[in-house]
Amino acid sequence: MTDNVKAAEAAPRVPKRVAAVIINSLKGGVVPRIGLPYITVGREAEIRALLTDLSLIADGGASFRFLVGRYGSGKSFLLQTIRTHAMGEGFVVADADLSPERRLQGGQGQGLATYRELMRNLSTKTRPEGGALMLILDRWISNLQMQVAGELGTGAAAPGGATATGGTPVSNDAAAPGGAPNDPALNQAVEARIREQVASLEEMVHGFDFARLLTLYYRSVVDGNDELKGNVARWFRGEYRTKTEARQELGVSIIIGDDDWYDYVKLFAQFLKGAGYQGMLVLIDELVNLYKIPNSVTRQYNYEKILTMYNDTLQGKAHHLGIIMGGTPQSIEDRRRGVFSYEALRSRLTQGRFAAEGMRDMLAPIIHLHPLTYEELLVLIEKLQQIHAGYFGYEARLSESDLVQFLQIEFGRVGADTHLTPREVIRDFIELLDIAYQNPSTSVASILSGVGGSESGGEDEGGGAQQSSLSVTAAAGQRDASEFAEFKI
Repeated sequence: MTDNVKAAEAAPRVPKRVAAVIINSLKGGVVPRIGLPYITVGREAEIRALLTDLSLIADGGASFRFLVGRYGSGKSFLLQTIRTHAMGEGFVVADADLSPERRLQGGQGQGLATYRELMRNLSTKTRPEGGALMLILDRWISNLQMQVAGELGTGAAAPGGATATGGTPVSNDAAAPGGAPNDPALNQAVEARIREQVASLEEMVHGFDFARLLTLYYRSVVDGNDELKGNVARWFRGEYRTKTEARQELGVSIIIGDDDWYDYVKLFAQFLKGAGYQGMLVLIDELVNLYKIPNSVTRQYNYEKILTMYNDTLQGKAHHLGIIMGGTPQSIEDRRRGVFSYEALRSRLTQGRFAAEGMRDMLAPIIHLHPLTYEELLVLIEKLQQIHAGYFGYEARLSESDLVQFLQIEFGRVGADTHLTPREVIRDFIELLDIAYQNPSTSVASILSGVGGSESGGEDEGGGAQQSSLSVTAAAGQRDASEFAEFKI
């Protein structure tokens, strides 16, 4: 128990609210939206590769990646880790899971449904739970007002009492203005500045109408017209169903539709850079739902949309935009129904001749997630034990030999070396912690032996041999979120 005491002292203190989310989410088989740095282990190579992409996006480029791994292998976890980091670095992140109702292309609005989900989940550092569209637009206007006021020397008050000077916009973390300054000269100057900013957007597909709606949003703020402001936000979210309705309420004869929604994602990415953000990161998971589409023609249309996104990002047609898609090996590599069934994509994405086990190309379009090693899993379950003990307020009971025996039992299943996933290991381990906590009079060894069926003396011999092979101490398992400072996580 001495090792556990030392480990507990070295472990980071996890707030109870965060610990509850971590424990409940992982036990339910889903990825927690908060607290990921406390439980992140391994994946250093994948993280480095995706951080390289974020630097490229911030510099005006674009990127496209596939994350490929079996169910429970950690795809969603890695996506959420990058999502959290990107928001912290000033990116706007939009994420969506594909489903039978949400695809990239569809004859019944499935593509538009995906766009709406992305806009619904639009997130920033100060609005990580999503729904950040109007906040982004309001802060953009607030920054422009203070920048222009500083240049004109009017000394307009910035939110929170600060005064904008020198033409420098306030941080994106500043509060949105309560109302526009009642100064006609300032309003005209701000509108002129908006026209300058959106001029580059007008050269893009649908850019003229997009820029027009941005100007209309500013006017609704100046006039205090909340109804118009809400209608413009509805248009940006793709919620208008007919052009007639949009023309009557906004005076524009175009709406975001099933065929062109991706063009507006590119426009948003360009606009967000001008609004003071680093760019836009789009995360699309569950590509397996495209693989499951029964109609081959519909599948091919969806893969054609992926090809369009892929070509745009790699050929320089998109800027400040990153796209990451997650799927299973079958949904990507199946030559009959998967992404590789579309020959134009297969020829672009197939692995080259020089990549081999232990020498992966992490700059390739497809990142394959390999299973976590024994050592990494030992680190992970030790972290989970400390979080569980901290949340329920007890002293950690499982020694290092108990943790090793648990992993022996998990990997003792038939086919575990190739089929056991982190999700299953985590679920079983939290169940073990819950049972041990609720039955304090029962020894952990007896709980484990009841499952593992270990023989007398097995703990000393087998456990010692396995412990030697894992060569990781419980104290090493307490590498906390600070270890990822090296990777800027």
